[in-house]
Amino acid sequence: MPIQLLNIGFGNIVSANRIISIVSPESAPIKRMIQDARERDVLIDATYGRRTRAVIIMDSDHVILSAVQPETVAQRLMSNGQDEG
Repeated sequence: MPIQLLNIGFGNIVSANRIISIVSPESAPIKRMIQDARERDVLIDATYGRRTRAVIIMDSDHVILSAVQPETVAQRLMSNGQDEG
């Protein structure tokens, strides 16, 4: 399977094949997940100091923060898959 890359904002790119979910950071369980990832040193902050709008959970147990809306990331992911097929 070829590696698919996904732009998550500000020139930051992740492997689309390894994404488990893209969620909003508003709920308490997601905030706890972010804090837990920070404590375990598996949090990647790709917001460039801006407000976190999407939290991307990877299969490697990494948690990535993005300043792009979850819907935008999902659209990019879906259009990325259509380019191949």
